[in-house]
Amino acid sequence: MAKRDYYEVLGVERTVSESDLKKTFRRLAMKYHPDRNPGDQEAEAKFKEAKEAYEVLGNPNKRQAYDQYGHAGVEQGAGGGSGDFGDIFGDIFGDIFGGGRGGGQRVYRGADLQYGLEVSLEEAVFGTESTIDIPKQSTCEKCEGSGAAPNTTIDTCGTCGGVGQVRMQQGFFSIQQTCPKCRGKGKTIKVPCDYCRGTGLSKENKKLSIKVPAGVDTGDRLRLSGEGEAGANNGPSGDLYVEVHVLPHELFTREENNLLCQVPISFSMAALGGEIEVPTLNGKVKLKIPAETQSGRLFRLRGKGVKPVRGGATGDMLCTTMVETPINLTKKQKDLMKEFSADVEKGGNRHSPKSHSWTDNVKGFFDNLKFWDE
Repeated sequence: MAKRDYYEVLGVERTVSESDLKKTFRRLAMKYHPDRNPGDQEAEAKFKEAKEAYEVLGNPNKRQAYDQYGHAGVEQGAGGGSGDFGDIFGDIFGDIFGGGRGGGQRVYRGADLQYGLEVSLEEAVFGTESTIDIPKQSTCEKCEGSGAAPNTTIDTCGTCGGVGQVRMQQGFFSIQQTCPKCRGKGKTIKVPCDYCRGTGLSKENKKLSIKVPAGVDTGDRLRLSGEGEAGANNGPSGDLYVEVHVLPHELFTREENNLLCQVPISFSMAALGGEIEVPTLNGKVKLKIPAETQSGRLFRLRGKGVKPVRGGATGDMLCTTMVETPINLTKKQKDLMKEFSADVEKGGNRHSPKSHSWTDNVKGFFDNLKFWDE
């Protein structure tokens, strides 16, 4: 695959000055560095491409060879420059990550944040988009994180020489500790920013739009890269973890990818059978109740459950019948019920097999107790 023009990669003109070239690369390096974009392969590729381009254009001899011969010039060593690119590149990354050859202030990654998001069962099953308000520390916009008032200078700490650490000699031992003057920053600010009071950070409430994927469940976490606290000294920001909590539903209970629902049926429907409408998250469906259905019988509606967020087959809806006992009966209804009950009793276990089986088991249980007492 042919390489792109190095000037095009960095987005600069061929007449760009060394200082502007350095500023441009610094901006791209901070934007696409892998430490700021963990797991983002596209950002990593752009970072490597920009780094390769600057390794050539940031060296005067290599740049001259590239301008004259193109990629072939630098690949074959035409122009043969001996400039020390390490000093240039180290200086830039000293600005970004505090690790240049001459030391410098250390940068720190910002803290991760966690947010609890409550969603309804329907939102969890079908997915939703929610706006949340996050209180967080961000890079101060007024001073751009430097901590100094605009149009003022930042001096290198005279005590530690900008390293942020000082070495103390005690007898045979040498102890390194945080510089007491700059407190490890490696710099001194004459006029602090009046907005952030020299910290480089400011508190704000940031509104974020969260896309909740379909199929999530309580305990699932969504990661928003770079939306945590801002890092110290322009360090990378932490991440935001949104933990999902599904609210209880008035009709359904979720167990893994299945939905459970209790369906009350009348005494007569349980005895004679019939058809009843039951709710699902996709609308109503008709459920056939066979004659002589007992309480606790389970009916499975396939594919009416939840499609898991990580892929796989959609779960089922499990309907459990509950036979309702009639209440508020009139005298006539009670008399009819007594007459019906007497007729059923005459039929013995033909009409109530479970009841008679249970009665026989109870009788046998007490007979065994009498045997042991003797």
